[in-house]
Amino acid sequence: MEYNRIIAVTGLPGLFELVASKTDGAIVRSLEDQSTKFVSSRKHNFSHLESIEIYTKRDNVNLVEIFKSMKSSGTKLPDVKDGNGLKAYFEATFPEMDFERVYASDMKKMVKWFEIIDKNNIEFKLSESPEAVEEVEEEVPAKAKKASGKEAAVTEEETPAEKPKAKKKAAPKKAAEEAADTEATGEKPKKTARKKKSEE
Repeated sequence: MEYNRIIAVTGLPGLFELVASKTDGAIVRSLEDQSTKFVSSRKHNFSHLESIEIYTKRDNVNLVEIFKSMKSSGTKLPDVKDGNGLKAYFEATFPEMDFERVYASDMKKMVKWFEIIDKNNIEFKLSESPEAVEEVEEEVPAKAKKASGKEAAVTEEETPAEKPKAKKKAAPKKAAEEAADTEATGEKPKKTARKKKSEE
């Protein structure tokens, strides 16, 4: 399973693997019980973990960088119900995080997500293939690229990008029109033949 296929779905606990995208939603597989189901985009919003960024004291960093620090630290994960414990944990594992803008709810979510991904032995790695990146961009709106997991989940209101798809559809239409034109030109001898008959 690839990290770039993992998504969070608003209103549903845990994380999911994106199995297939549909015009009105997506087919997802739970990373916890491996159950597969269809989720409607009318009721739920989707956030690719790969597109989520976290506030730091400098430039924002991708969520995967936080996960890598958590993995390499070897520190025991804190109790998600303990706000002070959460902050102390991230101060030790990723001190550059901007704790004024990253809330306890965000840290709680990161710990839960880390546990799920780690249990599934998924490598914390961003996709390098241009095709994979394009696929993710088509499936997830630009609004997903927010500064925290909470914001990405809350502001995810758009359905998968349709403009690129429209462009792709336009090209075959042009090709079809050109093919029709060539067919029309191929019928010209028939028309001239009819004229000859009428002249006779």
